[in-house]
Amino acid sequence: MNNLVLIVVLLMMLALVYQIGLVRSRKVAITTSGSKVRLHSRPVYHGVLLAIWTVVPAALIYAIWNFLQPGIIESMVVAQLPPEALAGTDNDLRILLRRITNLSTGFGLTDEALPYELTAAAYMQQLRVTGQTFMFALIASIAAAALVFNWKRIQPELRARNHVERVVRFLLIACSTVAILTTVGIVLSMFGEAMRFFSFVSPMDFFFGTTWNPRFSTIGASGQTGFGMLPLLWGTLMIALIALAIAVPVGLMAAIYLAEYAPSKVRSVAKPVIEVLAGIPTIVYGFFALITVGPFLSTFGATLGLDIRATSALTAGVVMGIMIIPFISSLSDDIITQVPKAMRDGSLGLGATKSETIRKVVLPAALPGIVGAILLAASRAIGETMIVVLAAGNSPVLTANPFDAVSTMTVTIVNQLTGDLDFASPQSLVAFALGLTLFVITLCLNVVALVIVRKYREQYE
Repeated sequence: MNNLVLIVVLLMMLALVYQIGLVRSRKVAITTSGSKVRLHSRPVYHGVLLAIWTVVPAALIYAIWNFLQPGIIESMVVAQLPPEALAGTDNDLRILLRRITNLSTGFGLTDEALPYELTAAAYMQQLRVTGQTFMFALIASIAAAALVFNWKRIQPELRARNHVERVVRFLLIACSTVAILTTVGIVLSMFGEAMRFFSFVSPMDFFFGTTWNPRFSTIGASGQTGFGMLPLLWGTLMIALIALAIAVPVGLMAAIYLAEYAPSKVRSVAKPVIEVLAGIPTIVYGFFALITVGPFLSTFGATLGLDIRATSALTAGVVMGIMIIPFISSLSDDIITQVPKAMRDGSLGLGATKSETIRKVVLPAALPGIVGAILLAASRAIGETMIVVLAAGNSPVLTANPFDAVSTMTVTIVNQLTGDLDFASPQSLVAFALGLTLFVITLCLNVVALVIVRKYREQYE
């Protein structure tokens, strides 16, 4: 029996035991004389608690077995190998075990298998079958014993709701801890590799250098100027500013129209349509920029006497601005609609027009949330990769002309980690330094957005 079948069996057992708990709790609520006894917790809590008591121990056994089984089987297979097969190094033994595993799973080998390899593969397959059978029997036995023992514990005074809520609280804490530890792990992994990079290149040369040419740089002092980050940082900020210059007015005006002027039927259709833009894959936006927007801007610039490259900061910024419009419009719309109607009615009652009410009452009241939405959209634009990979031109130069090709930090990370590279060289380790810097920038933007929203947010009844 494979792991998928066992998981399905556990889920079916969960549903069955839940129903058994419901029936048992309802039965104990009725005495032999037919009168009803008040339960401390509703039957649904008794069903959930019985399911937890029964299935969780079985699931723990299943998880522990899957964690320990490969090592146990490999050690037993190694113990029956002939001495000549164990005469090599540890790497040779790992290769041999991989060959035996491929034979036991049916993948086969590219060359001829030795007799002792075939024998070991058959033995490994037999151990797997025996282990699966034993694990299924053990899980069934533990689940049955837990069901019988905890079924008898269901009584009217059992505080099932308290136990279930305690389990749910533990699960919530565990999920929150996993999210926090994942973030900490990502930061620490990038920080460690970034420190290795700074052992080759001075932080001053990296953060304040104006030349980016790591491919031809060396580890010595003469090559450190090739790792200057400023061209990449400026290219990232230029594209993000162009995107915000397009997305902020369009998104904000769309939010004002949907919240204040649009009929309910138009709003119910227009808002989901705008939010569809956020669900389009960024690679599609990249192709759209490369095939449509870039050539259009180049042709349009030629009619005006401007030299606009098809792959430029302007092209990437325009398409990225289209992409982040839903972030601003949807969040701003939700914030504007939360402004109390009494404030609007009071302004209109004092003789203000609707446009004056929006400009002088509604928008000031919603301004902290709108600023927070803009900053969150800015962090999304700064971290974008696929659009700038295809549309920005990948030219790491320090230029103020948005019509020229530029490069960004995300594009450079992709370039430095693409291909067969040595992760001990500064040319590859620089990607981790760039990633850590980008993480700090986006984190600062998110923190500023949260601070603004929390400090200036108005609480309305």
